[in-house]
Amino acid sequence: MPLTFDIPLEELYSYEGRNPRPADHGSYWDDALAEMRTVEPDVVLESADFQTTFADGYHLWFTGVRGARIHVQILKPRTPSDKPHPAILMFHGYTGNAGSWLDKLGYVAQGFTVAAMDCRGQGGLSEDTGGVKGPTINGHIIRGLSDDPQNMLMRHIFLDTAQLARIVMAMPDVDENRVGTLGASQGGALALVCAALEPRIQLTAPVYPFLCDYQRVWEIDLTENAYGELRDYFRHHDPRHERQAEIFTQLGYIDVQHLAPRIQARVMMAVGLMDKICPPSTQFAAYNKITSSKSLVLYPDFGHEDLPGLNDSIFQWMQML
Repeated sequence: MPLTFDIPLEELYSYEGRNPRPADHGSYWDDALAEMRTVEPDVVLESADFQTTFADGYHLWFTGVRGARIHVQILKPRTPSDKPHPAILMFHGYTGNAGSWLDKLGYVAQGFTVAAMDCRGQGGLSEDTGGVKGPTINGHIIRGLSDDPQNMLMRHIFLDTAQLARIVMAMPDVDENRVGTLGASQGGALALVCAALEPRIQLTAPVYPFLCDYQRVWEIDLTENAYGELRDYFRHHDPRHERQAEIFTQLGYIDVQHLAPRIQARVMMAVGLMDKICPPSTQFAAYNKITSSKSLVLYPDFGHEDLPGLNDSIFQWMQML
């Protein structure tokens, strides 16, 4: 069907994105991962108040890049097993947190360890160590955009996802080769990023991923809502767009579409074709660059909202782990 505000559906499948890819993008992320591996995570696992007859709840803390202590909700099946079991890594939406313990119990009941990370500096318990030049204004996409690209906050959040995966995969009761990722919006972006930066991830189920193709968002005048900070940054710091190419190129380091070719996991991605928060074209820019096994679940009449039946489908799909 044709879209009223974006590219027609038949053209979305060949859309390659508008945001520039920095020339050193590959080495940038290789160096970032090398920095992450030098960090001693100093993992601490504490029993949580939330417990059930079949699941044990924990607070997990680890040290991420630049010294931030990162908080994770962990739920483990209480029934003992004679072999390691699969795990799911969950990522939350922009400015939010890991959410309630209750919404993770379905996976634990199926024998999964579940780990849900609080993104640093957002609505959960994780620390933000700061130390960056330039503004934040109303969001974290632009945090560090006036500084060296190595200091962008989203870079650090991306690395936290990979470090969490390494920590969970090293748990003696978890099978490192049976780990999946999921999330919606920012969580969908981080589910893809985690799979891109940790090649052992087997399955990933991103839902309308955020943080894709920033220049396209600006060109179709949707720098509002979650992307509003891009408009604010230009208005305050480059009102005549004299540095536009430079700014979008730097954003290219944290553009999910440019990390997508690294993904080796099997991908099931959901897109609402009426999404005016994360426009479909921006999501397809990432999807079209994925070279591993992949499939799309399309919701023609839906936007950035609950997609009926999708969580059930993802739950069933993750049973392949």
